[in-house]
Amino acid sequence: KQILVLGLDGAGKTSILHSLATNHVKHSVAPTEGFNAICINTEESQMEFLEIGGSESLRSYWKMYLPKVMLLVYVVDSADHARLPVAKQLLHQLIQNNSTLPVVVLANKQDLEGAYCITDIHDALALSDIGDERKMFLIGTHVAEDGSEISSSMKDAKELIAQLVLETQ
Repeated sequence: KQILVLGLDGAGKTSILHSLATNHVKHSVAPTEGFNAICINTEESQMEFLEIGGSESLRSYWKMYLPKVMLLVYVVDSADHARLPVAKQLLHQLIQNNSTLPVVVLANKQDLEGAYCITDIHDALALSDIGDERKMFLIGTHVAEDGSEISSSMKDAKELIAQLVLETQ
């Protein structure tokens, strides 16, 4: 079973995946055209991530992959205030028919000026409306300087995802 990584184009999905896989930062500038699969091994498990690009033309594929995954990682750009309503709408549509799928929301780009803090992201995405039966987490992340080690928030996100994978296997 895979971990699905979704979010609007430009949210930082590929950069986050690269950082989780290598523990080092590499900013990816080119948008993902289609799909990107990455396998990450930890001591306890092997995690397969499938990222689907976030451009409008690719969003129709999102729902097709949802039934096959054990976890959804949803990445939002904390500094892109104008597109948070779209990110919210897409997230709610995605999970409305699956009340048990665990969701990890990564509020990315927390280091940028004007980025919404975690509570603002929580409200903007209306995460309290998603229901109590589901395991849901919200972590603020950022991908720091190229080549540097990943931030503690990224390490926390990686540990959380690994833990959820173990619980659902």
